[in-house]
Amino acid sequence: MVTVLLFGQTLRDAVPESEVEVSLHEPMTVKKLIESNPEQLGGVLRYLVSREALITINKKVGSEDSLVKDGDLLKLSFQSHTTYDGTRDIPT
Repeated sequence: MVTVLLFGQTLRDAVPESEVEVSLHEPMTVKKLIESNPEQLGGVLRYLVSREALITINKKVGSEDSLVKDGDLLKLSFQSHTTYDGTRDIPT
């Protein structure tokens, strides 16, 4: 079981629940997990593809290609500035 937490009103509007538990039989990428559960997480996919979702797995920054496994905590947060990665685009 993977617990998915959704943060930000945009993601909350895309998925009816702010916390979703998803069964997982083998490790898979974040993107594959979302694609495999369209009824629960399908609304998030467009934000993942457009790079508007920040991903953390067990308190570590991840990406759509990061692997999740049984017992992991996946957090998805909406970001409105798609080029911001935490190191660039910081005003000086």
